Amino acid sequence: MDGLVTNVSLIAGVGGGGGSRHAIVLTGLAGLAAGAFSMAAGEFVSVSSQNELVQAEVDKERHELATNAAAEQIELVGMLRRRGISAATARLAAAEISAHPDKALAVHTFEELGVNPAELPSPFVAAGASLVAFAVGAIIPLLPYAAGSDSLWLALVLAALAAVAGGGMVARLTGRPFWRGALRQLALGALAAGITYLIGVAVGGMAAS
Repeated sequence: MDGLVTNVSLIAGVGGGGGSRHAIVLTGLAGLAAGAFSMAAGEFVSVSSQNELVQAEVDKERHELATNAAAEQIELVGMLRRRGISAATARLAAAEISAHPDKALAVHTFEELGVNPAELPSPFVAAGASLVAFAVGAIIPLLPYAAGSDSLWLALVLAALAAVAGGGMVARLTGRPFWRGALRQLALGALAAGITYLIGVAVGGMAAS
């Protein structure tokens, strides 16, 4: 939805200012490219940074297991006890787990950080997903122009329909009513596009005078 709202707002602003079809398409394509790569870069940095933080904690845990194995085993017994396991069983399980360094590291990391160090998300996959998601949304208001239309309102109507469909589907996936998500997304998109359209009209009017 980010790409849809961003690009329909850009197109509405340029169209409101009296921009030509060429100017609107150029703005839309520039907005698509800039937004998609910006989102991808941001997601890549975010996931990479998160992975680095997790890896630093994993390395710290690995060092503690190597230098203070007895204390870590006692800590693991406590973790297992908090899960409702009996003291005797917890001690046996902790001893078995601690006998295998890789397994011990995985268990301690999961229990303390809530992550599996072998299953960290790929920053490349996250970046690619963000790029595609933004681009798909951003291209929707450009479709009428690609088909040869000069109608800004057709682009706005198509974007509104996409906002309703997208917002409604997200709502259904999260267990909320379709209409609630659809109306919320439509309202937010209309607000953003309406503001930029009025700015375009105002700036276009000043330029004309």
